Amino acid sequence: MALIQVNFSSSSLKRMVPMQVILPVEKLEGTARGSFPTLYLLHGVTGNYTDWVSRTNIQRWAEAKGLAVVMPSGDNGFYVDHPGLHNCCGTFIGQELVEITRKMFPLSCRREDTFIAGLSMGGYGAVRNGLKYHDTFSCIAGLSTANIVEGIEARTNDDAYFLNRRDFAESIFGDLSKVKDSDKSLRWLAERLAEADAAMPRIYLACGTEDTLLEDSRALRDCLRKNGADVTYEEGPGGHEWDFWERHIRRVIDWLPV
Repeated sequence: MALIQVNFSSSSLKRMVPMQVILPVEKLEGTARGSFPTLYLLHGVTGNYTDWVSRTNIQRWAEAKGLAVVMPSGDNGFYVDHPGLHNCCGTFIGQELVEITRKMFPLSCRREDTFIAGLSMGGYGAVRNGLKYHDTFSCIAGLSTANIVEGIEARTNDDAYFLNRRDFAESIFGDLSKVKDSDKSLRWLAERLAEADAAMPRIYLACGTEDTLLEDSRALRDCLRKNGADVTYEEGPGGHEWDFWERHIRRVIDWLPV
């Protein structure tokens, strides 16, 4: 097993970007086509690219499965494009990151071997970019998915917590009145794929029964299923916390077709 620290210059983000990569090198000779199935794994708000390795046993589980895991840093930007700031994080996650890591490491280029997942903000980023770039990703997993765009146009600045404030939402998503009919809306993306009869990735969603995002997770499950997605949905004890995410990222790895 190798844990690799990478810093590279991103054309989508116009800056140096850090990431960690788990590579089960001991199993390289045994992999079909000489390349690894790969999980692109996203962190949540206030976190960074080191979270998954420092807070879970994902290295051990990935090694057992012969799975490469790529963990980029996404700041607090919800993994969407901000072209006016020359900070296109959605393009980075859905295109550039996949392309550059396939050049750097022995990763499979097949859609059926390429997956995306995340927690909270990263869960939103995984579902959003997994649906938008459905030709690249065959499986999506969202843990405690922070689908904050539903009803976002009604936000105010009355809440003290930055994540719930209108000014923060506008800095991330732009004109809030336009979000619901754009590719920043998970519902809108699912509906467009259904209309086009496009290949919908398989989806795994999980949320803790004490998590404030539980009802949002159930609504997202129902929306995706309504639009034809194959959704595995699980609830279990826990809140918005690492004990829950560690349990369920292991379940995600077992659910993936590797």
